[in-house]
Amino acid sequence: MQTKRVLGTITIGQSPRVDLIPEMRGILGDDIEIIEAGALDGLTLEEVRGLYPEQGDYVLVTRMRDGTAVKIAEKHILPRIQEKLDELVGRGVELISLVCTGEFPPFACEKLVIRPQRLLFNVVSAIAGGSKLGVLLPDADQIPQGGDRWAAAAAGVRVEDASPYGEVEDLDRAANSLNEWGAELVVMDCFGYTLAMKETVKRITGAPVILARSILARVLAELL
Repeated sequence: MQTKRVLGTITIGQSPRVDLIPEMRGILGDDIEIIEAGALDGLTLEEVRGLYPEQGDYVLVTRMRDGTAVKIAEKHILPRIQEKLDELVGRGVELISLVCTGEFPPFACEKLVIRPQRLLFNVVSAIAGGSKLGVLLPDADQIPQGGDRWAAAAAGVRVEDASPYGEVEDLDRAANSLNEWGAELVVMDCFGYTLAMKETVKRITGAPVILARSILARVLAELL
């Protein structure tokens, strides 16, 4: 009997990610076992607020187990990600992927670790060429770092904020802004954005849309 392949995922928030993993599983298929871990697992909301970004910090946006959206500084989360990597290796996973599009340094791990931002950036860069690229990020505080990150990927870049954990009107506003600007390709640069949100952005902008979670799931299916 064929045994299931085992994938480990690490969210920078709290697991399980009931808003994310089921949609990825729909692409990965049922023959892959997924073991989830969260860098904020075990912390209260008050404790997480102690990890809030300060001036000059690299800003990350994620969610608690109950769906509450939170902002954290990358510098606070790196040691906790490393702990979860070690934990997942001990649980017998074959491959580990972060489920966050933030920029992270390499981690020490005996298993292959996928950092989705590198994957997403290279896919978009290969497609965008001389196009006008619209970028969606969850929070206005991320716009400067997002603009810097995506500047080399296309001829022109416009970044808009729309929280995947907020009101649907925020996404409509951001998509309309990208449409008025003339975006020819859109990347939804956060794992919180869903397949349904992708369809909304595609309908409003009339442009092809690249979604982080579906791109990652298809690459992981290839690797596993």
